[in-house]
Amino acid sequence: MELYIVIIFVLGYLAIALEHPIKINKTATALITGVLCWTLFALDVPSLSLLESSHYSMFAQSIKNGMGLSSEALYRLFIKTELSHVLSQIASILFFLMGAMTIVELVDAHHGFRFITDRIKTKDVRKLLWIICLVTFFLSAILDNLTTAIVMVSLIRKLVHDKEKRLFFAGMIIIAANAGGAWSPIGDVTTTMLWIGGHISTLAIIKNLLAPSLVCLLVPLIYLSFKLKGNLQEGSHSESVKDEVYVKGGKTMLFIGVGALISVPIFKTITHLPPYMGMLLGLGVIWVVSELINPDLDEAEKRKYSAANALSRIDVSSVLFFFGILLAVGALESMQTLHHFATYLSELLGDNRIIITLIGAVSAIVDNVPLVAACMGMYSLDVYPIDSMIWEYLAYCAGTGGSLLVIGSAAGVAVMGMEKMDFIWYLKKISFLALIGYLGGAFVYLIF
Repeated sequence: MELYIVIIFVLGYLAIALEHPIKINKTATALITGVLCWTLFALDVPSLSLLESSHYSMFAQSIKNGMGLSSEALYRLFIKTELSHVLSQIASILFFLMGAMTIVELVDAHHGFRFITDRIKTKDVRKLLWIICLVTFFLSAILDNLTTAIVMVSLIRKLVHDKEKRLFFAGMIIIAANAGGAWSPIGDVTTTMLWIGGHISTLAIIKNLLAPSLVCLLVPLIYLSFKLKGNLQEGSHSESVKDEVYVKGGKTMLFIGVGALISVPIFKTITHLPPYMGMLLGLGVIWVVSELINPDLDEAEKRKYSAANALSRIDVSSVLFFFGILLAVGALESMQTLHHFATYLSELLGDNRIIITLIGAVSAIVDNVPLVAACMGMYSLDVYPIDSMIWEYLAYCAGTGGSLLVIGSAAGVAVMGMEKMDFIWYLKKISFLALIGYLGGAFVYLIF
C-alpha cells in the first residue's frame, strides 16, 4: 500500500505543477491528495519498515506501558496520534499566515503603503531600479514576498510607462522579493514553516542569510545596471497618485501593522509561545485601531476599511492549498517514507549541500512549500538540531530558487498576471540574472 500512497502523492504533485495546462485548481488537487494519502495509510497493514522504525517503537513502548492493546488497535491509535500531531503543526502555520495576510490587507485598505511609495521621485532608470529593488528586498522581509511584489509592481506602473523597461523592473522585483523573504522568519512561507517548526531561530537566520540573500539580489542588479540607461518618460495616460482618495490614518495603520509583524519574533522569544499567538495578538490590536480610526465615516463607508472586509479579501485558496499539501507530506513523514528517501539521497550524492542546492533549483518548477515540508520530514531535528547548516541553507535555496522561472514562486505568478509577462520572455531575459544571483548567494553562504 505504501507504493500506492507514493504514486498518489507523485500524481498529485504533477497535477499541481501542471495546474494551468490541465485547468484544475491546485488547491483542489492538494486537498484530494492529502486526504487520500491518510485514508490509504489508515486502511493499510503496517509495513515491516514502519514497525521496525525507532519512531513507531518509541510510540508502542509508551502506550503499552499503560495499557494492553492488540497490534491492530495500537496501529489505529498510532494513526490518530500522528494525524493529530500533523494537524497541530499545520494549524500553527495556517493561523500565522491568515493573521499576517489580514494585517497586510488592513494596511493596504487604508492606503498605508503609499507612505513609502510616494517618496520615490527619481526619473533616472538605473537609480530608480536600485531604489525599487532595495525597497522590495527589505519590505518583503517585513511583509512577505507576495504582498511586496504586488505593492511594488503597482508602484512601477505609475512610474515606468515603457513596457519593455517595466518588464525588466518587474523581473527584478520578483528576484528582490524572493531574496528579501528568505532571510526573515516572516518574509517567506517556507522560512516561516522552518521557524515555526523549530528548525531555525530568528537572530541566527537573519545573521547568517542576510549577506547571501543580499548578494543574490546585488549580482543581477549590478549586471542589469549596465544594460538599462536613460531617463523615464512621462506617460500621457499616467495615473496620478494624488487622484486617489486618501484615507485618514493610513500612516498610523502602516506603523502599527509593521510593528505588529516585527514584534512577533520578540513575542515568541519573551513568552516562548508559538509565533501564531503573537501574530493573532497583533491582528487583534490593529483590528481595534481600524474600528476607532475613522469615527466620522458612515457605516457603509466604514465597512470598506474594516477587518471583516480585509478577512474577505485574503487568499483562502492559498491557505487551503498549504493545508492539503502539508497533510499529504505529513502522511509520508509518519510512514517514514521521507526518512528512507533522505537516507537514499545521502548515499547516492554523499553531500547534503548538493541535495539542498538541487532542491532550490527544482523549486523553480515545483512549488517550494511541499519541497520544504518534505525536507523537514526527511531530516530529523535529532540529527540536525536548530540552526544547523542544512536548515539555513534550505531556507535560502527554497526561498530564492523560485526566481529561476516566473512560475517558480507566488511572487512570480502574481507579477506574471499583473504585467501579462510571457514565460519565454522571462526565461530569456531574467532567468540568467536569477541564476547568477542564486549561485552567488549560495557561494557566499557555503564559503563564509
